[in-house]
Amino acid sequence: MAPRRFFPMLSRREFLEAAALTAAAACCSTPASAKDSAAPPPRTVLEPVPYGAVQLAPGLARAQFEHTQSLLLGLNEDSLLKPWRLRAGLPAPGPDMGGWYDEVPPGEQPLGRGFCPGHAFGQWISALSRGYAIDKDPATKARIDRLLALYQPAISGRFYTKFRFPSYVYDKAICGLIDAHQFAGNKQAFALLDQTTDAAAPHLPPRALAREDQRAWRLSVGDPAPDDFCWDEPYTLPENLYLAWQRGAGDRYRAMAARYLLDKGWFTPLAANQNVLPNHHAYSHCNSLSSAMQAYLSDGSEPHLQAATNGFEMILATQSFATGGWGPNESFVVPGTGALFASLTGTHHSFETPCGSYGHFKITRYLLSVTGDGRYGDSMERVLYNTVFGAKHLQPDGTAFYYSDYNFSGSRFYFPDKWPCCSGTLPQVAADYHLLGYFQGRDGSLAVNLYLPSTLKWTTRDGAALTLTQSGDYPFETTGDRGHIALRLELNRSSTFPLRLRIPAWAHADGGPHITVNGDPTPISVDKGFATLRRTWHHGDQVELSFPMPLRAEAIDPQHPETIAVLRGPLVLFAVTDKPVKATRSQLLAAANREGHWQARTDSGLIELAPFTQLEDRAYSTYVTVG
Repeated sequence: MAPRRFFPMLSRREFLEAAALTAAAACCSTPASAKDSAAPPPRTVLEPVPYGAVQLAPGLARAQFEHTQSLLLGLNEDSLLKPWRLRAGLPAPGPDMGGWYDEVPPGEQPLGRGFCPGHAFGQWISALSRGYAIDKDPATKARIDRLLALYQPAISGRFYTKFRFPSYVYDKAICGLIDAHQFAGNKQAFALLDQTTDAAAPHLPPRALAREDQRAWRLSVGDPAPDDFCWDEPYTLPENLYLAWQRGAGDRYRAMAARYLLDKGWFTPLAANQNVLPNHHAYSHCNSLSSAMQAYLSDGSEPHLQAATNGFEMILATQSFATGGWGPNESFVVPGTGALFASLTGTHHSFETPCGSYGHFKITRYLLSVTGDGRYGDSMERVLYNTVFGAKHLQPDGTAFYYSDYNFSGSRFYFPDKWPCCSGTLPQVAADYHLLGYFQGRDGSLAVNLYLPSTLKWTTRDGAALTLTQSGDYPFETTGDRGHIALRLELNRSSTFPLRLRIPAWAHADGGPHITVNGDPTPISVDKGFATLRRTWHHGDQVELSFPMPLRAEAIDPQHPETIAVLRGPLVLFAVTDKPVKATRSQLLAAANREGHWQARTDSGLIELAPFTQLEDRAYSTYVTVG
């Protein structure tokens, strides 16, 4: 949901053809027999363990998960349904939610209110469904079932008529309904999905359209948005449509998914390794890479796999800050122009944090699953600790953290509008922490991808029951120059399987990683970012892993090598100050730990360096220009 971007327009003939196809799409209901189509063959080498297999230990991840689940369980149900009921012409009791979520009559929309009525409903159903899969709380399931029963009579094509973002909200509804079916066992969810699709389809374009094409198309079919602008995102639909088909909702959704792949101007040039990222909306186009991955996972489309792989590599190489975040002012920049450096003084809207991290975690999870390459876990880890873990709490009145600020004069601040898009993604992100830590291989291996304190329940290929408990203060340890992780294995009987441990790319300096099993040093051979321990495991086995974590510097871009961020392991250490810092590179890299606080003696005096999660409301600078 961001500023306009300008793209080539379609011809009048194309629009008229599009209108005819849209009308046809509305009539294409799925016969019951089509719901029995076969699932796609496996195209992955690793798969995340299920949501319920992991319990997070007390800490940042667990606290954010519990907070968002509790907040969603406390929202007024009539308020959640109010925009849907109003647009369907039904009685709509209950107070307004406020902010973006409300239905407000055209011409009466004050700034920040009524921007996208009902937008997060599907995302919140999704987050609650994933939460139920994790904790099996009966109150959560009852809430989901009740909300969907209330949603059913409010499903109407009137909701999507003269609506800014029909594709955007329909996409969220798909996700919520298929997750309610898959993770919360709601038996009506697929019927509700068919009903929702019948209501939405006449108001969707017949195929993927870039943002500025959409306005002209809407005008051509006589269904303009209230103020004749359209920042809709039909090109993100395929991921959830393919997932709907994979989970048994019917062939209708597979056919729809293929229509909404944004090939022209996006996936086709990306597959040819052409960098077409600049000036596209950052989050939605990163999110669309997950649609390309589902085109590969569902239909075996190698060009879409190549497009997703190349597109993500371009984000890493040409768009990313040291934090792993990207997209200042929600836009991809032109590489080689110093645009990232310019953003350090030009904006405080550096990274759309909950939304961006959600898209980032999905594409890295897909790519890790397909390739088995641990460097996608490295990227996932960097974004986790330096962006979304430091998001301020979502508040019950819709006050939300939206942007991370990498300005030379930065701060952590709430977004002025209530219930923005990031209020929908943050609860989904927090639930998905349970998917990021552990992956199971088709070779029977268990891969530890993130070093989050947690407990995993897993069954080995030969049927042994494993409980793996992970502990340690990594990467926040304040003593010594290494990070430490401990893994304890409890088995009901001995079992032979490969245990794979991700070794970050930065961990090979200064002595490299160390691994011991039951206190005995173990030789390490790293392949594609993982060290593999092949042995017979017994009850009580203990694995300890440590990484060197000296301070190091990363420049903002090649054109400005003197503007650096300070890192320790995956953590960026932010300079806590409200004044420009005068320092040399050696002064910053000589920072020492003093009772849990990193401090550097600089020409500006003693400067504290702290992770994003510990900044609280203090002013900071992500980067320092060194003498």
